[in-house]
Amino acid sequence: MTHVIPLDQLAPDATRPASDSSVSQATDPLTTHSPATIAALYAHIPFCFHKCHYCDFYSLVEPANSPHDRQKQFTHRLTSELHWRAAQTDLRPRTLFIGGGTPTLLRPPLWESLLDTLHQTRITQNVQEFTVEANPETVTPNLMTLLATAGVNRVSIGAQSFDPHLLHALERWHDPANVAHAVHTVRTAGISNINLDLIFAIPGQTLDTLHADLHAALALEPDHISFYNLTYEPNTPMTARLKNGAITPVPEHLEQQMYEYLLDELEAAGYEHYEVSNWAKPSRRCKHNLSYWTNDNWLGVGPAAASHVNGHRWKNAPHLGRYLASQDQPPTADHEHLPTARSVGEQLMLRLRLIDGVPHTWLDDHLPHDDPRHGAITRFTSAELLERTDTHLRLTRRGLFVADALIQELL
Repeated sequence: MTHVIPLDQLAPDATRPASDSSVSQATDPLTTHSPATIAALYAHIPFCFHKCHYCDFYSLVEPANSPHDRQKQFTHRLTSELHWRAAQTDLRPRTLFIGGGTPTLLRPPLWESLLDTLHQTRITQNVQEFTVEANPETVTPNLMTLLATAGVNRVSIGAQSFDPHLLHALERWHDPANVAHAVHTVRTAGISNINLDLIFAIPGQTLDTLHADLHAALALEPDHISFYNLTYEPNTPMTARLKNGAITPVPEHLEQQMYEYLLDELEAAGYEHYEVSNWAKPSRRCKHNLSYWTNDNWLGVGPAAASHVNGHRWKNAPHLGRYLASQDQPPTADHEHLPTARSVGEQLMLRLRLIDGVPHTWLDDHLPHDDPRHGAITRFTSAELLERTDTHLRLTRRGLFVADALIQELL
């Protein structure tokens, strides 16, 4: 099975450490180009109590009782960046997502400061969906009540697996029983919209253990489930273990069987498969992530957070020290403005992740008649990897299993 591209490769929290040469204090695209409406705001909290072996997000281990209160310094700088951004533009996003790292590792008084800033700047004024990522071990009644009172209406819990052996393979440190406790705590605080993040094709996983994981998740009745196949990212401990033979990946044929099993079982359980790796109860699609998949304008704050505004992309440098030392605009990295042809290809890639697919009207407006991608689309349609409905071009079920390779050719 060709690996489907996980959301974290596309969303603002998916950032790679940049070399020193790529970090700059470039002119801010948001202030030097035409005014933009920001649909989604992402804030990156970089602290974790442990670095999971599969994770390549920018994060820093924050030991308990550390003599350096980086959390306090960071929160002060993040609120400063939010004030600066709000003063620059009419920052009234429809969705707000606080991820990491482990956002719920941030101490409650610092959360109060962050939430107060979001309200003082009126950033939350039009927010319809306010999500916070959480680790099961850090979900407490006091923190969840604080978040709910401040308007958080969605929590995404990193479960990954309910099997201790599989969690150990991922170097994921939490007690599986705490996932259910976390879900109960979130709901008791008054937050009803809950996502569970899970992974399949973990070394050592079988169809039987996947069945157990899925049904443990379904027993908690989440509103949304993200189920990503494990991706071996460069420069992660898990990839190093793969290269030195310490772990054996799940065979491709078994990975395909696992994905097919998830497609059937989640549909039978009443979940709508609306994106390659995401399922939702009716009306519970993640609005924030949809902004990424439809290539809307989003803004990222915090170290390593990425932004996309009017075709310009950049990210804050993935370096806490530089971030803390900066004022107003943080040091940035990887700024680019894609040429039209590449931009169209990326939008095709993103929109084809959605099960609804790409509207024919969008293709007519953005894909010139002489574009060579028309030939690839015809070829994939003939091979029954793509299909045309009355309104959309979309992946077939067969196409889902080779989505990576197919989409790559349309870039």
